[in-house]
Amino acid sequence: MACTHLAEAGTVEPQTTEGCQDCLAAGHRDWVHLRLCLTCGRVGCCDSSPAKHASAHFREVGHPVIKSFQPGEEWRWCFVDEKLG
Repeated sequence: MACTHLAEAGTVEPQTTEGCQDCLAAGHRDWVHLRLCLTCGRVGCCDSSPAKHASAHFREVGHPVIKSFQPGEEWRWCFVDEKLG
């Protein structure tokens, strides 16, 4: 079954290029990889990072699709349908 969230996700400008916004606000930089919310542009850390801020953002606000914010990676992930695109 096709994922409409992935199909409808566009592009957004990141709110920052400095790193995970929540980690930076807390004064630490211990993320592993970064993810970009394709709804609002929020930059969060991945689930391999201690705080898992990208997933927490989805649970808090329900924005369904993130993309890798790592150089050279173009994949996207839908939290709702658990599909890679």
